[in-house]
Amino acid sequence: MMKSIPVQEAVGRVLSHDITRIVPGEFKGRAFKKGHVIKEEDVPKLLKLGKDNIYVLDLKEGFVHENDAALRIARAAAGEGIVFSEPSEGKVKLVSARNGLIKVNSAALQEINSIEQIVLATLHSDQQVSADMPVAGTRIIPLYTDNDRILAVERICGEYGPVVKIKPFRSLKVGLVTTGNEVFHGRIEDRFGPVLRAKFAEVGSTVMRQIFTPDDPSVIVASIRQLLAEGAEMIVASGGMSVDPDDRTPASIKASGADVVTYGAPTFPGSMFMLAYIGDVPIIGVPGCAMYHKATIVELIVPRILAGERVSRADIVALGHGGYCLDCEACRYPACSFGKG
Repeated sequence: MMKSIPVQEAVGRVLSHDITRIVPGEFKGRAFKKGHVIKEEDVPKLLKLGKDNIYVLDLKEGFVHENDAALRIARAAAGEGIVFSEPSEGKVKLVSARNGLIKVNSAALQEINSIEQIVLATLHSDQQVSADMPVAGTRIIPLYTDNDRILAVERICGEYGPVVKIKPFRSLKVGLVTTGNEVFHGRIEDRFGPVLRAKFAEVGSTVMRQIFTPDDPSVIVASIRQLLAEGAEMIVASGGMSVDPDDRTPASIKASGADVVTYGAPTFPGSMFMLAYIGDVPIIGVPGCAMYHKATIVELIVPRILAGERVSRADIVALGHGGYCLDCEACRYPACSFGKG
């Protein structure tokens, strides 16, 4: 199906694939697009690109060109919140259409990539992504492939559902309970409040109220219940999360009647994290590291809650694989391994 002809004889022919130009350290991209009609002035350029011959493709029935194949794979794999690019050099990018949580069906992804000549790569599942962010890419390896391979991809996606999708974030009303005698009595300035307000604003939620309490479990419990009565859809307790006897926050969360999912998580930073629920309202105990680390367990769990998921102990346990932060001098999160098992 492929016939080679000298480039000097290719004037008037239609390119059946993109031709790439590479300048080391400067440029890599498409020099000529599939479908381009070769002109006389193109011949010197093609020769400089090392194209002494042009391959003319005459696809027989039952075969699919690389661009068409990539588009069909992208359409089959994409779920809600995903758009995709036009093919370029045989590749199609899947792009997030909104801020949200990426969900990847890893079992479907494994089956698809087990098909010879098919490539589909994604970001890690369960991380926060932003609108217009590329989250996956697909292509076939050769210039064309057997249609049965693409049909197999489409069948897998039909059985499993979308391979990659973006769940939108809900906008929640968040109540803060900041514990500690030192803050309550004004001995030190509250640093948790501004940090947490900024974190929640970034993901589209609002801190409706912040209550300061002494290290008194009865007052902490009353504050949690007060925020619930006022309509809080998430409650974050900051301060007093260690095992020090003076730190009363974990015991107070338990005493509020919450169903505790975990106290402690296999992540660094963030090991003294606590998660509980009162009905459908999550109660989060935030360790002190959230004040000065850009990325902690808060960045791993809060997006999942905002996407409407009820986080389980199994979800927390799974964070151990990838839960160790390298504490880089310049934090690059989320473009790093933290939280990506």
